[in-house]
Amino acid sequence: MILSLAATMSSGGLPQNTTSSSTFDPSSLDPWLDPYPDPYPDLPGVNTSSSSDVPGRTHTSDLDLRPLTSQQDVSPWDVALCVTGTLIACENALVIAVLFYTPTLRAPMFILIGSLAFADLLAGLGLILNFVFTYLVEGEVVTLVATGILIAAFSASILNILAITVDRYLSLYNALTYHTERTVLFTYLVVGVIWLVCLVLGVLPALGWNCLDDQSTCSVCRPVTKSNAVALAVFFLLVFALMMQLYLQICRIAFRHAQQIAVQHQFLAISTTKGVQTLSVILCAFAMCWLPFAMYSIVADSSYPIIYTYSTVLLAACNSVINPIIYAFRNPDIQKGLWLACCGCVPSNLSLRPRARTSSDV
Repeated sequence: MILSLAATMSSGGLPQNTTSSSTFDPSSLDPWLDPYPDPYPDLPGVNTSSSSDVPGRTHTSDLDLRPLTSQQDVSPWDVALCVTGTLIACENALVIAVLFYTPTLRAPMFILIGSLAFADLLAGLGLILNFVFTYLVEGEVVTLVATGILIAAFSASILNILAITVDRYLSLYNALTYHTERTVLFTYLVVGVIWLVCLVLGVLPALGWNCLDDQSTCSVCRPVTKSNAVALAVFFLLVFALMMQLYLQICRIAFRHAQQIAVQHQFLAISTTKGVQTLSVILCAFAMCWLPFAMYSIVADSSYPIIYTYSTVLLAACNSVINPIIYAFRNPDIQKGLWLACCGCVPSNLSLRPRARTSSDV
């Protein structure tokens, strides 16, 4: 086939080799006609052949198929985390807007719900920024910023859930003095302490607690070091153990109250039982979302397959998707605020419900 092609080109007036008629010498052709054309002439740095493949042809570099920065492949896991972050941000922004524009939602329990919604909103924005910084902006500074936001946000989310659990326990344990002891000022102080601790945790990577200088010390979530990741995981396990202990105490108190309540106080018994059921759902969702990531952070390091890190992080992020549904959207007062904000009216089934008075009703 090559010989016939040479004959055809020769008949068209191209120079021929006068020394031999039976062989084809590519050098006898017009120098402007490349017998081995580059299939990708417009892609700098991409060569589809080397000097060992074609005799007499040299290249300045070997085969290089690495994508350019502007053509970097996007991981489906990063897209899933970004979409999850967008959903988290939208949900919790709606909760914060309802709490802010509804003057009647100023009780301590709603302050804690608002703090939790703000923490989850910050976590959602952190996931979005992490995607942007990964594919659009490069640099160690932006990496540390995104990492700090995520650590602070998720830590605040966990501690706010713990605060709500403690608040529910106190509302049952000290039912008679709860409203006088748990004032709005006291709740704001608790929220302030929570956010102060979480901000300290968030700035630690920027202060040098990172593995950018020594990749061998990285955890499953770069640039967090292995020791820091283990410390955060142990911190989570301690919080979860405390929540479980409070949950058992709440169940014990609720069942004791249920046995003592007379028939005329049936509503209070139903309300207490509903609070216990809600707390059970909270703890189950909390454990299923965070336990896999916490345990994996302890046993794994940066050498483990990244798919395991993505799957556990995505599962942990789903807890921030569930939180608004459990804490906010199920509350009758917040439902009324949503209806008033969206439709300007309140359904009759909501307007006839009694207002939630205790933290156990949330």
